[in-house]
Amino acid sequence: MPARVKPWKLHPANPSAAGVLARELNTNPLVAQLLLNRGIITAFDARLFLDAPMNALHSPDLLPGIPEAAAIIAQGVVAKQRICIYGDYDVDGTTGTAILYSLLHKLGASVTFYVPHRLDEGYGLNEDAVRELAKEGVQILVTVDCGIASLHEAAVAKSLGLTLIITDHHEMKPNLPEAVLVHPRLPGSKYPFDGLSGSCVAFKLAWAVAQLASGSNRVTDDLRMFLLDAMGLAALGLVADVMPLRGENRIFTKHGLKRLITQPSIGLKALLEEAKLLETLKAEDVSFKLAPRINAAGRLGCARLVVELLTTAQPKKAQEIAQFLEQQNGTRQTLERRITAQAKELVELQDQNAPAIVVGGEDWHQGVVGIVASRLAEHFGKPALVLALKPDGEASPGSGRSYGGVALHTALESCTDLLISHGGHAAAVGFRMKPGLLDALRERFCRAVARATPDGVPPQFLQLDAEVPLTSLSLSLLKDIDKLEPYGAAHPRPKFLASGLKLDGVPKRIGTGERHLSFRVKQGGASIRAVAWGLGERLEELTTATACCVAFTPRLNEWNGQRNVEIEVLDFQTQAVAELN
Repeated sequence: MPARVKPWKLHPANPSAAGVLARELNTNPLVAQLLLNRGIITAFDARLFLDAPMNALHSPDLLPGIPEAAAIIAQGVVAKQRICIYGDYDVDGTTGTAILYSLLHKLGASVTFYVPHRLDEGYGLNEDAVRELAKEGVQILVTVDCGIASLHEAAVAKSLGLTLIITDHHEMKPNLPEAVLVHPRLPGSKYPFDGLSGSCVAFKLAWAVAQLASGSNRVTDDLRMFLLDAMGLAALGLVADVMPLRGENRIFTKHGLKRLITQPSIGLKALLEEAKLLETLKAEDVSFKLAPRINAAGRLGCARLVVELLTTAQPKKAQEIAQFLEQQNGTRQTLERRITAQAKELVELQDQNAPAIVVGGEDWHQGVVGIVASRLAEHFGKPALVLALKPDGEASPGSGRSYGGVALHTALESCTDLLISHGGHAAAVGFRMKPGLLDALRERFCRAVARATPDGVPPQFLQLDAEVPLTSLSLSLLKDIDKLEPYGAAHPRPKFLASGLKLDGVPKRIGTGERHLSFRVKQGGASIRAVAWGLGERLEELTTATACCVAFTPRLNEWNGQRNVEIEVLDFQTQAVAELN
């Protein structure tokens, strides 16, 4: 079955308001329209958005739980209490762990870190690990990106005499664990921004500890340099965790990514070299190049290596770990492709009218089921749960991804009696299913999604920002548009419509497996190269057409010293332009 085709939806133009805003900002009217499309209406808000000044970061003391948690840690550093940073195994967790561990190590604390083994221990606080850490003499246990739903494990920590500090950003359950809680959305919270990642919550705690260590809200020069470096790690975590690139997250990302490329740590430099990212670093590079490499260790083995990479001062060790992560990422890609193909075959054998997907395989690697769920949700246009089925008597780990705005964690609540554990948020969940209940889970989950979407799972539109003639696509326009970087969740890269195009020459397939298309289009005297990634199977549509319209994003192509604008085609239509909403 081919991937679901998304209908196009064009933002209504507001040339009057765009003109006013463009004059106030001294920018291109198209850039002003892009800001209006994102709900940024006034010149003041636009300048704040475009500049993203670091002094607009909120004081860490505003974050619920920070004052108490920072005081406990600062006192623990002075008293030489044994402190352990317990982080999740994904990019968000490992970068946040590296921030707190590095700061406490710098302050001379008796500090260690612990990252659970994804395959053996699973997500979140692990009771056996908590008991072992207590036995080893840990007195203060600080979580990163996990723990807000760990009521039992928190009770165990308390019974063992541990001081437990939980820093997290995930969805909370009705009851909260008995611990010092640091979370932007705690009941009664007045924190101005609720979209922080786990790494950014850890950064805020590190900032507060640095203030206490400095004896002032203004930290020492040495700690200020540390926090600037830590912004880069926080940015890695939030982009990889697909957090909205608005508010504080935009500040972290804009300045953090710049810091990573200009002054990377020894470990990050080795990782950037493996990913061939040496001159520029955009949020998209994190999503598609850095995050998969960092996540590879956690998905297939032990993410402890990632924290070692991010904190090491030894170039040789950094290079060895970065090369290992590169190999692991290659293995992950192979597994992902195989399992995705098998999962698609299973889905096509099932009821195509079902509102959701629930599939599992006995030889599927649990480290990649989340990625496969994402692929299925996008391909079939419905929420998906994917499980790595275990032999009889064992719980099966699974992961889910949403589609069409379905609140996944809410839908999964109705399946609680079929699960041993579950957690996550509206867009993504993780869970462990009781043995032998795949069919029951499929039926129950589909019922829950059907109740939540009585008119069917709403389609996701290909949202286009504006119609742009090819003659407008200049290097200067691209430079103006680049002022809106970084792009990501809640602030996607602009997408445009060009209609009434004539084909210029013969389209052809390109790339490994001829999976992509290359062709030229012309309009009003302008001719431009177009590349359509992953659309190679649609070659015949172009070869039999005389005209088309395209949904695209412009790109700068540099080759042999030449700099030209080309368009990256997201979709095309070879008939008259469809009526756009």
